[in-house]
Amino acid sequence: MSAKAISEQTGKEFLYKHICTSAAVQNRFRYANVTPETDFNRLTVEHPWLLTERLVVKPDQLIKRRGKLGLVGVNMDLNGVREWLKSRLMKETTVGKAKGILKNFLIEPFVPHKQEEEFYVCIYATREGDYVLFHHEGGVDVGDVDAKAKKLLIGVDEKITEDSVKKELLTHVSNDKKSVLASFIVGLVNLYEDLFFTYLEINPVVVTKDGVYVLDMAAKIDATADYICKAKWGDVEFPPPFGREAYPEEAYIADLDAKSGASLKLTLLNPRGRIWTMVAGGGASVVYSDTICDLGGVDELANYGEYSGAPSEQQTYDYAKTILSLMTREKHPDGKVLIIGGSIANFTNVAATFKGIVRAIRDYQVPLKEHEVTIFVRRGGPNYQEGLRVMGEVGKTTGIPIHVFGTETHMTAIVGMALGHRPIPNQPPVAAHTANFLLNSSGSSTTPASSRTASFSENRPNVESSPAKKAKTGGPLAKASTLFSKHTKSIVWGMQTRAVQGMMDFDYVCSREEPSVAAMVYPFTGDHKQKFYWGHKEILVPVYKNMSDAMKKHPDVDVLISFASLRSAFDSTMETMQYPQIRAIAIIAEGIPEAHTRKIIKAADEKGITIIGPATVGGIKPGCFKIGNTGGMLDNILASKLYRPGSVAYVSRSGGMSNELNNIISRTTDGVFEGVAIGGDRYPGSVFTDHVLRYQDTPGVKMIVVLGEIGGTEEYKICQAIKQGRITKPVVCWCIGTCATMFSSEVQFGHAGACANQASETAVAKNKALKEAGAYVPKSFDELGEIIKSVYDDLVAKGIIQPAEEMPPPTVPMDYSWARELGLIRKPASFMTSICDERGQELIYAGMPITEVFKSEIGLGGTLGLLWFQRRLPRYACQFIEMCLMVTADHGPAVSGAHNTIVCARAGKDLISSLTSGLLTIGDRFGGALDAAAKQFSKAFDSGMLPMEFVNKMKKEGKLIMGIGHRVKSINNPDMRVQILKDFVKQHFPSSQLLDYALDVEKITTSKKPNLILNVDGFIGVAFVDLLRTCGGFTRDEADEFVEIGALNGIFVLGRSMGFIGHYLDQKRLKQGLYRHPWDDISYVLPEHMSM
Repeated sequence: MSAKAISEQTGKEFLYKHICTSAAVQNRFRYANVTPETDFNRLTVEHPWLLTERLVVKPDQLIKRRGKLGLVGVNMDLNGVREWLKSRLMKETTVGKAKGILKNFLIEPFVPHKQEEEFYVCIYATREGDYVLFHHEGGVDVGDVDAKAKKLLIGVDEKITEDSVKKELLTHVSNDKKSVLASFIVGLVNLYEDLFFTYLEINPVVVTKDGVYVLDMAAKIDATADYICKAKWGDVEFPPPFGREAYPEEAYIADLDAKSGASLKLTLLNPRGRIWTMVAGGGASVVYSDTICDLGGVDELANYGEYSGAPSEQQTYDYAKTILSLMTREKHPDGKVLIIGGSIANFTNVAATFKGIVRAIRDYQVPLKEHEVTIFVRRGGPNYQEGLRVMGEVGKTTGIPIHVFGTETHMTAIVGMALGHRPIPNQPPVAAHTANFLLNSSGSSTTPASSRTASFSENRPNVESSPAKKAKTGGPLAKASTLFSKHTKSIVWGMQTRAVQGMMDFDYVCSREEPSVAAMVYPFTGDHKQKFYWGHKEILVPVYKNMSDAMKKHPDVDVLISFASLRSAFDSTMETMQYPQIRAIAIIAEGIPEAHTRKIIKAADEKGITIIGPATVGGIKPGCFKIGNTGGMLDNILASKLYRPGSVAYVSRSGGMSNELNNIISRTTDGVFEGVAIGGDRYPGSVFTDHVLRYQDTPGVKMIVVLGEIGGTEEYKICQAIKQGRITKPVVCWCIGTCATMFSSEVQFGHAGACANQASETAVAKNKALKEAGAYVPKSFDELGEIIKSVYDDLVAKGIIQPAEEMPPPTVPMDYSWARELGLIRKPASFMTSICDERGQELIYAGMPITEVFKSEIGLGGTLGLLWFQRRLPRYACQFIEMCLMVTADHGPAVSGAHNTIVCARAGKDLISSLTSGLLTIGDRFGGALDAAAKQFSKAFDSGMLPMEFVNKMKKEGKLIMGIGHRVKSINNPDMRVQILKDFVKQHFPSSQLLDYALDVEKITTSKKPNLILNVDGFIGVAFVDLLRTCGGFTRDEADEFVEIGALNGIFVLGRSMGFIGHYLDQKRLKQGLYRHPWDDISYVLPEHMSM
């Protein structure tokens, strides 16, 4: 959603902070906010003017015409304000159809003035620019400003001037106020543009001899511009419409939405209602709400919401559990229903999202049964069969009644079932599995030359795209009437390999001679080639770092498909329009600021370029070309017969609903000729009539379907064109959003443009006008398929359409990854892991979520226990591991590992190289004695050998006892590291048999030579064996296995790495130069015959 209302306080704060005008704006920042929690003593300290001035008080909750409703207290002192608030604060009030609690008030200084000093000013956005409305008589009784105010249009990219304001707007203003008002209005318009307002009304603005006073203000800003305006806006709170509470669950979902690339929306309408929805898709969510209201469920409809844009399993789980939590808080005498609906997805993996919903249902199965919840499911799209199977399975295992339907069932049929208006089928027909469409059932591996003969109604000769032609010299270019053909070539902006492969597969089943994607552009990598499949073969598609190279090397390209993000879509689109070869651009991104979109539209109109989007899935021309993910995966392409042209063309706002139209049209007619989803934003790059008129002028199109929407007035242009005879082909039209007029408070639907700002923009008004104009309008979306079939059958009966004979399309092999997703194939994994899993929402160490790792405070030792030993070790064991790491961290610069690290660092090498150089010296002679000592002492102890026998045996074999001996330390100069560890082991270990054995060996060796002590390596080695054997977490075999595979040397490697890194950083910090060993420290011993 883009245009969002802000509070009066927020709007004035923006104005006072950022307006730039020579007019003296008075009372800047002089306002105080009052809520039920307000302490008036503290308030007067923060705003001392409250005690000295006359005041105005009013609710600040998006209430229109507060003065008319008696909700403004004027010319009072503070005691008067408090008395006035007593009868209103936290009291229920009715405004229109909405009932709400007054709980947020604004106090401002009262401004004494005359009636003739009040003026009205308003700025609002339209497709062609921003209108400034001005009336010289402002205030409560301003009346119908649309009819009597002066208007000035500031076109896109145009600037307002004081002269134009005076000339066009201020004709009835006295001369002494003209300059002040002109400067203020210019400053206001510049503020409006800079802070991305979409609506700004001040009534009245008062001009006295002291300056300008902004009394009452209403405003909306473009919330999608947050990434541009964050520094100026700060953290903006968007209050709910009056009559609807702001629920924490709504804020939670809004936060999830902000953090996700997907779309997640939730609005609570009636938390006590029995009808709850969880709908996929912005358009589909409106259709389901419409149908519920049409069938009499408006008073029981609990929520409006939607999830779309391929949310992850975890995101869907979080969304679903929020709704299930809300609907199981209060019982309803008739039980409750949950409608999990949606159109046919274009690219969302239905099974993956349903897994999240299934998890939530399992978690809430007890309260769901207690509240007698019945669930109805209808969905289609990639892997939907598996999703429906899983959903049906959870119903059987939990005992919750879950009724599951696929694309064979009309999208909104489940609403009638849920509300008891139609019977629930016992066994719905089973849809073919995704794989069935992709497997060659004919037994032939050859590809037909052409997938289908042309429709008999289609004129074949003129199938090429018509180029844009100049209307007049220096004027804008006329746009092409045919956007796509079988020879259309495109460039894809963005590394969207899945979408490109989908386009390639579509091209292949359409029997195109060449792929429709000529190249890709991705600024974040260098030029390279990307591999794709063309049928059975692999081909390479060039990827360029910049657009200019791509355009130069592919002059035949005339379409851009932009998957650029909302932040980069504007710049990349404007750059692309510089190249005259481009005739059409599809902008997929949602959330582009409206001001940017309008600039794109203006540039495109001047250059004769057709824009599809933003916020769209694209469009499709069966047998010719498809944009990105339009039409879904290949199973849906084949099921909806999109591989060959039919006779019906459609235009829709919604991408998901366009795929539903593909399904409806393929089941009721000979199929789709062309379909476009123009996008859900308020200002789509092309409008309904742009495409409807193209279809009117296209011989192959015999009838037109339009799926309109609440908001905007574009559908009226279709009415006008039908009445004027410009459109003569049958038009079937339905505008979704009819439910909006039934809600007591304003609801912003999933699409940014789906909001009526006046009566004529409602879906009900538009449907009525279309019917009166001569369009075929069903009674509801439920009947849309029937009307389409009726019109089509009539055209067939008249001979206008002659359905062509079906020909089988070429078969396309299924991708390995998708076949695996569908469970059709299996293969052994390349390797196995059992210590860590990063695939879910949360990282897991040996079965323990990372949040639990921190909550349990197991420390580094406990983390090492999980990753190395797959065990939750006792606290003393974790402490011992950490102590071992501490005592082995470093032993000075003279030892071989540190020395190597230092030499490497001084040679200018990087950290990794220097660290590796030091680590490579670790072995039996330096640091690596832990494993060897553990093995030697364990073997001797386990065999029952006495310490003396062990010493004698090693001496006889001429072997060193690993872990015995030190160059510096001795029995007389003990190693304090060993002493610290020994004290800890004796105090905390349940048993230390091997350590005691090693200490007995030490008594024997030190009696021969005082430095033959049990050194720190040997101590850690034997103590660790005691730990593994006695901590209770390992069997004897498991403990011995860890010693055998080298786990103990890992302690030294990990610990000493800290020291080596320290030495590296130390040398860099000290800026030491290249090391060269001094001659006098080298004994040169050459062979005698060489020295002679």
